[in-house]
Formats: sequence, structure tokens, C-alpha cells
Amino acid sequence: MAPLEPWEKVLIDGEVYPDSVHGQIACEDCHNGVQSPDKDTAHTNLIPNPSQDSQTYCGECHPDIVATEAHSLHSNLAGYWTVLDERSIPADHPAIEEAFANHCDSCHATCGECHVSQPNLVGGGLISGHVFQKTPSMTRNCTACHGSRVGNEYLGKHEDLNADVHFRRGRMTCIDCHQEAEMHGDYGNCEDCHAGPEMATIAPPDHRYDGVQSPRCETCHMNVTVGNDGNLFHENHGGNLQCQVCHSIAYTSCDGCHVSISDTTGNPKFATDSSYLTFLIGKNPRQSYDRPYDYVLVRHIPVDENTFGYYGEGLLDNFSNLPTWAYTTPHNIQLNTPQTETCDACHGNPDIFLTEDKVYPYELEANLELIVDAIPASIFDMTGDAQADTTP
Repeated sequence: MAPLEPWEKVLIDGEVYPDSVHGQIACEDCHNGVQSPDKDTAHTNLIPNPSQDSQTYCGECHPDIVATEAHSLHSNLAGYWTVLDERSIPADHPAIEEAFANHCDSCHATCGECHVSQPNLVGGGLISGHVFQKTPSMTRNCTACHGSRVGNEYLGKHEDLNADVHFRRGRMTCIDCHQEAEMHGDYGNCEDCHAGPEMATIAPPDHRYDGVQSPRCETCHMNVTVGNDGNLFHENHGGNLQCQVCHSIAYTSCDGCHVSISDTTGNPKFATDSSYLTFLIGKNPRQSYDRPYDYVLVRHIPVDENTFGYYGEGLLDNFSNLPTWAYTTPHNIQLNTPQTETCDACHGNPDIFLTEDKVYPYELEANLELIVDAIPASIFDMTGDAQADTTP
């Protein structure tokens, strides 16, 4: 996505915007400022991003959405703190909070950064002349932030790797799967669908893979769930393999995200040691009723024990409390992959399993629950028969 020119960022569509719903609201009602032909006067006490205070500027017309905003990961960035709290101790939180504010908090997205402008993280700027978009743009909003992994995988931007079949064949956008309730932090209520004496609501999830899978592959691919599609792989592995184990291809992992000093400005900035394509199957570290799989795909998390080293020593003293390889759901689904060609594409093939030799020694202890210590035996070794193509 090319950056916007400075004039493009602030250009208002004078023909379309005034007749839109938001165009009926005076500029000063949201942006403050003063009506004046003089620029400096007009920008007095200007509020460039009103939706940073969504309760004041969005809540009057969108009370239901604003009411759940605190639960939205786009708003609270709770995932970061779930991890940082576990890897650190309370005494070090002030230093980590300072680092977080300087380097991580820009990932926070407001209502406006999804519906009227590009996210500030990528330079901001109005998308369509200040006309509000009910459906965010996949490329100008979603993958503007989620581009390095999700966007590149889904759109097929890695050389020699196809785009996700849902995009390539179905032209599906992000919001076809990740819909309004999820984006706005509405985590649901059992009684919305199941009337009964229970009065408790579902507790907010404490992890992105906590609770019911949503979106869920089987929602659309019901024939796979009921086991009547005639596919031998599905019959044998439908309950013990995450769908992506067979239907994903190579995806991105990153190592060692940490604060470094910019050679240009001399200011601290985040840098990643390396980024590379990989495909590794590990043991399921989040096994539950909703995710019963024995094996899942795993991706290296871009974290390092010295991630915040610029702000103090030992800020992540409990670094090994969490694994550095994690359950992942790559956005590069294909019908046919190297894994679907033969049984022995996986069985007896140590190259695609997260084994001890693929983990950095200093990360070994933290990843023991994901490491595959016994590769599933080769079908050829067990039967003496070479495995041909087993797809129907």
C-alpha cells in the first residue's frame, strides 16, 4: 500500500461528504477549532482524531458499539499485557509501560482509524474524502496494520506462494470471517441463543484462542465435520489435526523483536532480528473442548528476553514462563498442499515438525509442551506399501 501524499490525507470530498450522515454534523462538533479562513485560527484547540474519546464523540449515535469497545483488542491491546504480565514482575512494570507507550501503543486503533481514515500506525490520512465507510477497507485499514504476516499470506505476496483460496477464488475480505461483533469486542451472551435459568454471561476471553472457535472452518465446510465427504484424511484426522495442518502452506515467523537505536535519528525504535518463511507442526499447547487437536501449526513469536533492554536490565526476568512458539492460524489456506499429497508427507517426515533441534537452546525449556518428541511413524515403514496420492 503506497503512502498518501500530504494533501490526500486531508482532502474532503466536497460533493459527497456534505450529503452523508456525518456530513450533517458541524466540523467543530467533533474536531473543535474555530470557523475562520485563517488556518492558524481555524486550528485553535483542534482535535485531529475525535474517536480517541469514543464515548464523547461516537457514543451518542453508536451507544451499543461504544459500550463494548473496552473488550475490543483493537482498543485495549490486552493481548500484549497478558503476555508482558506473565513474563515480568510488577516492580518492572513502570519501565515496561514507558517502553510500551513509546513503541507498542501505536497499534491501538480508534473507530475513525477503521471507518474514515487509515490507521495512524501507517501514516493516517482520510480514505475517501472523509466519507465514513461502514465496512473497513481490507487493504487501507485491515492489512495496513496486519500486513507483514496476515496480509502477505492472504493476498499471496510471498514469491511462488499462492494467495489464500478464500481470496483467490472467493474474493472474500477480512470482514467475511471477522465480523462486526468480534471487531467491536462483543464477546456474546449464552442466553442470546439459549434461553434458560442461567444468568451469567460468557467471561471475556483471556487469549485469542480461548473459548469457541470463531471464525470456524467447519461452519462453512459442514460436510467435513460430519465425515461424509469421502476424504480418507478427514476420516482419519478430522478430530486430532487442526485444519491448517493439512491446508496451509509456508508462513512467516519472526525472531527477536527488541528496542534498538536508529542510525538516522539516534532515537530508540523497535527492530526484528529476522523474518523467515517456515512450516512447522507442534503439539497443541491450548488443547480444550473447542480445540481438541493433538497437533497444530506453530509460529515463532517475535519476542526476546532483551526486548525492552533499552529501558533497563532484566525487565523480562520471567521470559521463560511462556513459550516462544505458539499455536497459529495462517491465512494462506489451499485445497491442495504438499501435506495432502501423501500420508508420508507428514508421517516419518521430521522436517515439518517442531523438534528440539529447531528451537534455540535458551528457549528450549519454555517450549517443551509444543515440541514433538516422537515423529508419527512412516506409513511405508508400518505397512511396507509406498503411499500414492490419497486425495479423492
